[in-house]
This record gives sequence, structure tokens and C-alpha cells, in this order.
Amino acid sequence: MGRLFGTDGARGVAITELTCETAMNIGRAAALVLTKTTNRKPKILIGKDTRISGDVLEAALVAGICSVGADAHILGVVPTPAVAMLVKKYEADAGVMISASHNPMQFNGIKLFSGEGFKLPDAIEKEIEDLVLDNPENICLSSGSLIGRVTYEKNAEWDYVRYIMKTIDGDYRGLKVAIDCANGSASSCAEKLFKGLGANCVFINNTPDGININRECGSTDLRALCKAVVDNRCNIGIAFDGDADRCLAVDELGNVIDGDKLLAIFSKYMKATGTLKHNACVVTVMTNLGFFKFAKEAGVIVATTQVGDRYVLEEMQKGGYNLGGEQSGHIIFLDEATTGDGELTAAKLLEILSKTHAKASDLAGLMSSYPQVLKNVEISADKKGKWEADEEISKTIENYKRKLGDDGRILIRESGTEPLVRVMIEGKNFGVITEYAEIISGKIAEFAAK
Repeated sequence: MGRLFGTDGARGVAITELTCETAMNIGRAAALVLTKTTNRKPKILIGKDTRISGDVLEAALVAGICSVGADAHILGVVPTPAVAMLVKKYEADAGVMISASHNPMQFNGIKLFSGEGFKLPDAIEKEIEDLVLDNPENICLSSGSLIGRVTYEKNAEWDYVRYIMKTIDGDYRGLKVAIDCANGSASSCAEKLFKGLGANCVFINNTPDGININRECGSTDLRALCKAVVDNRCNIGIAFDGDADRCLAVDELGNVIDGDKLLAIFSKYMKATGTLKHNACVVTVMTNLGFFKFAKEAGVIVATTQVGDRYVLEEMQKGGYNLGGEQSGHIIFLDEATTGDGELTAAKLLEILSKTHAKASDLAGLMSSYPQVLKNVEISADKKGKWEADEEISKTIENYKRKLGDDGRILIRESGTEPLVRVMIEGKNFGVITEYAEIISGKIAEFAAK
């Protein structure tokens, strides 16, 4: 990770950590770096989720972008993948999304997209970072008629919805679907999309008030969706996160279908229909061992990357693959999208349901998940990276790796978006791996408290 950008943009507690000044300077630096080869006045799109801090950071970004001579086109509340898609449609030079994704309301973030709709590679982010943190004197401000203008794009939601509709080949009539919008970006367009495709929809958590985004709802808390599916006798439930670039599902019995199972469903269906390029799927090191077992039996080739949808995308581009994603629900369909798209994922899942006439539980049943335990340990910035060198922690980890052997695994990493160390243990015996996770996370917590 860089000093300003993590695995998914710049992120922090809005206003006090991710300050207005920082947002303005990111706007300036991004406009200069991403449009330095433009032979016309640069055009940058700005979208946001429903957080109360979004308007403030949007104003700061607009000020920064226009102050260096670029035009700012405001999309309003839209999903992150809408920004990526509309950058190309509107022939913009770059896109910015103001969102902290699945994080609590007090956080916010800034995600940057190139003129091709892709998240920026590390080298470009570093160039922007260096300009903001090390060489702000190299930021040249505009004046007079060279100052950028502000435009409001009133059709952004519908342009995105119509694009998703064009990618779908299916009839949703007869499907009853519960949809949890996480009181976030999906609240702006999910109803237009899924009702427009013919589904009978039950919407929950689709009334954002600026502070209820991701609060006991959406893909990070599926309890309300599970209840809604069972109570309303739905065929399936769909949950998005705050900026709708993730999608998880719930079957008709109220059981969770995570990102790994979604990838198994898509892999099998796309392989059967001849649309899975190279018969391969890209996943991360966090992917459940059950997926690898499924893939071997199904004849699906698996490519594995580090955690982060940007790394999944890089591997997909390098290998010429068109399907990849994460357990968290970031699913990338590279033939149709340049980033994880929760609403596209949901639409494709409903397409499979409508065409196969299968129950959601039967689709998800093709993969059996190994039990996983995930513990999060808070850690201060000055302790990041140092816990790994602690001898007691290292010995504890190695001891339990030996005990698990080939029947499980331990993965410990620092979060790229939050001040946390994540301890994940996977194995056949839930009780055993829970005990191991408690002990290891406890050792890290002791170190963090010193």
C-alpha cells in the first residue's frame, strides 16, 4: 500500500482523516496526472454513495479539479461501477467515486478510474500520491477563462441501468426477489433495473438518510435479507454493499450464497454455455478451499492472486480471462464491465435462475464450503507491518500451521481499507479452527496494545 492510497483508493474517517484539503489536492493531482496527454480541456466524472460526508468531499474534489483547468461532471448518487462504465460512454478522461464501500458511515474514500474505466495501477496512483504529498508546488492552478466548469449529468442512473439491461438475456417474470440496497448507491437504481427486467421485487434498506448506509444491512449483515426471503417466500435474495460493487445472495431457504459460491455457479454455467474463456476463473488467496475442490471436479482452471479486486482484474487482463472475483462478492465480468459490479452480478444470477428453472439452493449446492473463521484485530498505524516480526506471534502461527497440516490453512494479512489485521483460518473442524483463531488474534492484540 502507498502512503495515501490503499488497495481500493484513499480512505479514512471523513473530514478528520480524509480531509477536505486532501480531497481537493487529490482532485488537482488526479486531474493533472490522468489528463496530461489530453489535447483538449479535460473532463472528469464524479459519483458518490449516500454518506452524509459525500456532498462535502464532492465539493472539495470539484474545487480541486476545476482549479487546474479540468471540467467536473457530477453524476450524483450512483454505484461505483456506473462511474467506470460512464467514463467511456461520456468520453471522459477519468472518473472519481466518493465511497468507502462496505465500511461504516463515518468513513469515506476516493476511488479513481482511468479514461478506459479501469482502476488505476499502482504506478499511476504513486505518481498522484507523490504530487499531493511531496511536490504540491508542481500543481499549477488555472485562472480566468481556463478554470474548469461544472456540469450535472441528469441521465447517469438511467444510462447505467440501460447498459446493464442490454447485457442480460432472460425473462425474470415469475421470479420473486428480495433486494437489500444497504441504504447505499443501489437505492438509486436497483428498482429501475430489476423491476424493469420483470422481476417481482421486495426491497429492503432502500431509504438512505446519510447515516444508515451499511448499518445492520447489505452484504456485510445478511440477517434482514435472510428473513425477508423466507417471510416473503422469495426465490432468492440479493444484497449489495454501500457502493454496489459487491453482491451476495441468499437462497430460498435463507442460506447465504457467498462470492465463492457465486463464482462456482457462474463458472459452471459459463463453461457449459461455452462463454468461459480458457475455462478459467480468477480468485484470491482468501477463496474457500471448497471452491478449488469444485473447480477440479468441474474442469475449471483456477488462477489465484493476492486479496483485492484490482489484482484479480490484473490477472484477468494478463491471462485473457473473463470471470474472476472474491469471496466478499466482488465479481468481475470482463466482457461487460471493467470492475466489480454488484447489480450486473445479480442480474446475471437471475438470468441463470430464469433459464435453468433451478432453485437457488440447488445452484449453490454444487460447492461445499470448508468452515472458515475470521477475526479482526485493531492495530495502530505505528504497529502496522511490525507484528509480523514478533517472535512470539511467528512461533504461534507456525505451531498451528503444523497442527492443521493439509486439512486447513492460516492466512493473516493487514486490511488495505481499515486499520485491522485479519486472521483467517480454514479447516474441517469449526471448533478447532475457532480456538486457533482466538489464540493467534489474541497474540496480535497483545502486541498491538504494547
